[in-house]
Amino acid sequence: MTKGRKKTLRSGYTTGACAAAAAKAATWCLLGKATPETVEIPFPDGSRHSFAICRLGQQPAMATVVKDAGDDPDVTNGAEIGAEVNWLAADRSGGIVLTNGPGVGLVTKPGLPVPVGEAAINPVPRQMIKAAVAEALEGSGRESRGLEVKIFVRDGEILAAKTLNRRLGVFGGLSILGTTGIVRPVSAKAWTDTIEASMQVARAVGLTEAILSTGRTSEAMVQGMLRLPDEAQVMMGDYLRYALTAAQRHGFSRIHLAAMWAKLVKAALAVPQTHVRHGALEVRQAADLLVRLGLDRDSGAELRTANTAREIYQRLKTMRRDDLIGAVCRRAQEQARQWSGLPVRVYLVTAEEGVVHVED
Repeated sequence: MTKGRKKTLRSGYTTGACAAAAAKAATWCLLGKATPETVEIPFPDGSRHSFAICRLGQQPAMATVVKDAGDDPDVTNGAEIGAEVNWLAADRSGGIVLTNGPGVGLVTKPGLPVPVGEAAINPVPRQMIKAAVAEALEGSGRESRGLEVKIFVRDGEILAAKTLNRRLGVFGGLSILGTTGIVRPVSAKAWTDTIEASMQVARAVGLTEAILSTGRTSEAMVQGMLRLPDEAQVMMGDYLRYALTAAQRHGFSRIHLAAMWAKLVKAALAVPQTHVRHGALEVRQAADLLVRLGLDRDSGAELRTANTAREIYQRLKTMRRDDLIGAVCRRAQEQARQWSGLPVRVYLVTAEEGVVHVED
């Protein structure tokens, strides 16, 4: 490599995308179709990507894909992710039923995007798997027949021991994850360079306000409300404090901070980098914060038993304590103002409801 030239980090594919590709190839096997060495599937953004098939089988109908995570330091890089498909009994209703095979976990605690008792396959991977299988069934004459798709991961239980799954209540293996199908390489320098470049562009076109978001969902929801120029959108990921101080350096006059509940709780707790590996959120810290903000101690003790920050939010909604949700947003806002020295408007976003709280 030429001296001084930066290496471009290579993106890869999520476990969900690999599972979808394997499921499509396995469905072809079930139908008795000739299966090529590669299979192409649709992604949530409308793009299409091809995957090399590792193994195929007719009885049972199955296929596997070896995950390529690119340059991301992912424990599942190189994992063999597969799908086994079978027709449901004739008396069962149609549709595609997803289940977990060896190496894929089962959800045993609340607070995750998947209900207790379900296979640990997140919502977007579920959609990708069903879309890929539907493509394989198209034109077969069996589109309405019920189909079971069992997702498995070779040595998934061993790999899961290197993750937070057990602490979160996912037992028996890995979670099948992904929100876009693409794994973006984790690199602090890449992130901070992107933040700097985004802010430079925004200021260069004369903008004085920016949307700092922790993810694509939060960004899209708030941009849909504000309708600011595209250059105002700055994806900061987990680099909360860095982005806020950078906003001051670049001369912005106002910040719109868009995040989901767990990230805002971390901001309220003054955690500068919100990734789980940097100042991991302890549920008891969140519960203690809520007590300081006005929750009675008995309820605070009950919240300490929650599995995740998401579950705490769900419990607060059940308790009709929107006042406390607002108090956490205000505390996060105060911390963001302290770090940036700027006026900050906070937007609490959920994937299901959109923007649910705005703190001016």
